[in-house]
Amino acid sequence: MPDRTNSPDATSLETPRLLLRRWRSEDLDGLAAINAQPGVMRYIHDGHTLDRAATAERLARYRRHWDEHGFGLYAVEVKQTGELAGFTGLAVPTFLPEILPAVEIGWRLGSAYWGRGLATEAARAVVAHAGAELGLRRLVSIHVVGNEASARVMIKLGMSLERETEQPDTGRRVRVYTMEL
Repeated sequence: MPDRTNSPDATSLETPRLLLRRWRSEDLDGLAAINAQPGVMRYIHDGHTLDRAATAERLARYRRHWDEHGFGLYAVEVKQTGELAGFTGLAVPTFLPEILPAVEIGWRLGSAYWGRGLATEAARAVVAHAGAELGLRRLVSIHVVGNEASARVMIKLGMSLERETEQPDTGRRVRVYTMEL
């Protein structure tokens, strides 16, 4: 059974509809299917989809992040069906050095899960955990200009636009939102 404690090293969180948990090996195919969706990936990094091998590398990176930082991206599982909807969680945004040190809250859901409030529901649980259990005092969130769906989630979380800048490795314009916890 997954750990659902409120300790700082909790490896899962629950919401009314979702289980946010650590990654499992069997999540690779579901995450690869999400990362292969052009609509999902158009605002991620350089906008290209990821194949299964690239997704496996990312999944390994997500696991290492947990080991190195004691927090990370949670697999988001729909309780009613057990399906992997995507991820939500915390990461260090090394891709945007100008805002470091910082902890970013982020999410990615497969298109079948859009428009249901799941990203906001999952992110609220992560924000609460970040402040109450991890002792973080500030979070950032970053979206590529044009990704208004992510901007809406950021605003629902109570975040405010801090700046617009350029992501160095892609040249894409991004907006950085922040919130104090």
